[in-house]
Amino acid sequence: MSHAIELFRAYMGTGLIAIWFLIALLYLFLREERKAVRILFVYVPAVVLVLFFNPLFAGVMNAHLGDEIYYRILWLLPVTPTLAYATLHICTSLAGKKRLAFTLAAVCLIVVSGRLIYRNQYFSKAENLYHVPDSVVHICDAVEIPGREVTVAFPLELVQYVRQYSPVVCMPYGREILVDKWNGWAVQNPLCDAMEAEVIDAGTLGSLAREESCIYLVLPESKQIKGSLHEAGYALFLQTDGYCVYKDTAFADVPDQSK
Repeated sequence: MSHAIELFRAYMGTGLIAIWFLIALLYLFLREERKAVRILFVYVPAVVLVLFFNPLFAGVMNAHLGDEIYYRILWLLPVTPTLAYATLHICTSLAGKKRLAFTLAAVCLIVVSGRLIYRNQYFSKAENLYHVPDSVVHICDAVEIPGREVTVAFPLELVQYVRQYSPVVCMPYGREILVDKWNGWAVQNPLCDAMEAEVIDAGTLGSLAREESCIYLVLPESKQIKGSLHEAGYALFLQTDGYCVYKDTAFADVPDQSK
């Protein structure tokens, strides 16, 4: 129960939206007469909330799915539609200055009930239509090989965006590594460890990348490298957006820009 309450508080942000939502549920329960609307905006949210705060249900769900995704049950709550419908329902029951005053008050309450999304460290304004960093777009476009998939090792800050943009650029490890790190679990991936090392050992990285059939390696320009990646079988292919892209020298059809 305590875990469910903690997740609910975190999901609802400042808490004001949760208050307006619960008030809207109560209002519609008392005033809405249409059965279909009551089912959608009253009964369904009520059932979801009862299940979410039920310790037995939470225990079963956490045992099978893990507590890391339990909060997603709250996605089933029609918070925005319920608030919008309840507000409209009240507006239509008023007239004249009372309607105008309520509308202005509702708008003000909604504005002060949340926070600007771009203040969150995990959100930023989109750099392009694909809503991924420009570096991902430029790198993926450059490394694609017509008629086949291509395996590329990316630094962890980019892996979660690659599959959102390109269906043919494959990776030896993906977002599961990030999830493990977020949960504090030990990451067992030698290639990822080699890519994320403070000082990269060129020989070790080249050997591990070859074992995973990586045609390209993507490293931040600021990353320190001990030894020569060229001697390890990877030559500089491209520099863009603060990243260096290295390619397996066995693929002669890809131009080598390191010379």
